[in-house]
Amino acid sequence: MAQRIVVDPVTRIEGHLRVEAVLDSNNTITDAWSSSTMFRGIETILKDRDPRDAGLLAQRICGVCTLVHYMASHRAVENAFAVTVPKNARLVRNLKLGAQFIHDHPVHFYALSAFDYVDLVSALSASPTKAVSVAYAHSRNPYNVSAGNYAAVQAKLGAFAKQDPSLGVFGNAYWGNPSYRLTPEENLVAVSHYLDCLDLQRIPAKMMAILGAKNPHPQADVVGGITAVEDLADPERLAQFGEWLGQTKAFIEGAYIPDLLMVGKAYAGEAVAGIGGGLKSYLAYGGFELDDSPVGTGQTLFPSGMVLNGDLSKVYPLNQEKITEDVTHSWYQDNTVLQPFDGETIPNYTGLKSPVNDVAYLQTDGKYSWVKSPTHDDQRVEVGPLARLIVGYASGNKTIVDAVDGALKAGGFPTSVLFSAVGRHAARAVETQIIANAMGDWLNELQVNTQSGDLSTWTDFDFGTVSANSQGYGFVMAPRGALGHWIRVQDGKIANYQTISPTTWNAAPRDGKGRKGAYEAALIGVHLADPNQPLEVLRTLHSFDPCLSCAVHLVDARGRDMGSFEVVPSSTSV
Repeated sequence: MAQRIVVDPVTRIEGHLRVEAVLDSNNTITDAWSSSTMFRGIETILKDRDPRDAGLLAQRICGVCTLVHYMASHRAVENAFAVTVPKNARLVRNLKLGAQFIHDHPVHFYALSAFDYVDLVSALSASPTKAVSVAYAHSRNPYNVSAGNYAAVQAKLGAFAKQDPSLGVFGNAYWGNPSYRLTPEENLVAVSHYLDCLDLQRIPAKMMAILGAKNPHPQADVVGGITAVEDLADPERLAQFGEWLGQTKAFIEGAYIPDLLMVGKAYAGEAVAGIGGGLKSYLAYGGFELDDSPVGTGQTLFPSGMVLNGDLSKVYPLNQEKITEDVTHSWYQDNTVLQPFDGETIPNYTGLKSPVNDVAYLQTDGKYSWVKSPTHDDQRVEVGPLARLIVGYASGNKTIVDAVDGALKAGGFPTSVLFSAVGRHAARAVETQIIANAMGDWLNELQVNTQSGDLSTWTDFDFGTVSANSQGYGFVMAPRGALGHWIRVQDGKIANYQTISPTTWNAAPRDGKGRKGAYEAALIGVHLADPNQPLEVLRTLHSFDPCLSCAVHLVDARGRDMGSFEVVPSSTSV
């Protein structure tokens, strides 16, 4: 007999996410619905403001990957005004975005998803001496490895458990679930690196602050370039950036990548079976400019494009004019499919079904999410690190092909394992290493350029002329995937503004043709060892690194309105 389960809220993510799934008699998911239970109205707030101020407000959409909305907003305005930033600005933006990635990806794994695969309680029974051997089995130079360190980690966990038998913040988990695969020693190594990552994450955050003035929400970018002139002229500041890059790379290479290899081997059965694979169609905007051509026209570290149905023999070109949004199953007015330049964000909340046994279910035949349903060339696609590596691999990008093949060879995996939840985590780690390596080259290029006397950081433009009537878009390769901002400018003010974030692509509900979003498709076929402990659901969802962003309207599991707020546009400049 079919059973319907509700996971609400999905935890260890940014934002508010609800999932409903149908299980068959074997506890395998046969259908699923993804719902964002919050409304974001930043687009409305931006209307009638000075477009040069848009980035400062747009970045408040989210402070997790704190830089990317800021960059996308400036790029949209620069595209509208036909402004190309100078070389130093390009390099600094690359370095700041790179610092965001090498901060965000490891933190996502250890803080938000590692315990989907790592049994913390099991680590208490591990042998610290054997754990050392495990660490060396996966890395030539393991991070913070010693029997003494592992024993200290065990002692810390043991004291924590003794002080609070419920395990405090670790208490509401599924320790001992039969789907866990790691040995006690492997669990201990991973938990040790979890604690290391909590400390290490401040280093790339400081790297962003050196060139961005602060973190979170840096404010050293402007339309046309950057403002960090004094930092560029100070060789000690750039040298400090390089030192911190080296420290972060040591963790990436000695902990993060080996731990993902360890997890990949333990859960290889799921990966080979394609569990959590989902749509197997991917979109990437590309990113990290390698020359000084206008954004979107030059060479990039990661290429753009679309791959459909797992076919690596064909890459379809990216065309922003083919991006549209559907709100048939979203809580917005007007079901017309619109291109983002013409997009609207007018709420139309229709509620949940009447409660049954104190649970209000989604109206899945109607509207059931605050997330819209975007498509590219009428294709439902997944975005994110896996999408970028798939597009790069299919494009024959040597850097990406070599990195992916190296990771597959190290684990003894076929290429098909990429199309899985485990594959998303592996892609994130491979991408982190690619970016960290490239950052060293960009830093060196910046140092050489500034030492030669070039301190140019901004391109001048005539605001009155370019802002009379223009439109533009800005694409950024964000940690979670393809991020786009679209802007229309009329008489020096923002006439319309729309964003499509990575999680919009992935967390989207069905579209008007009834086609599932990426989360919904990925959950089909997932087997639950214990339906009362939906650990496998969390594994699949966390592999996307959901980020639902700033709520101003909340709905609880019983369907009660938790409060609503009017979003009013303002003509006042930031």
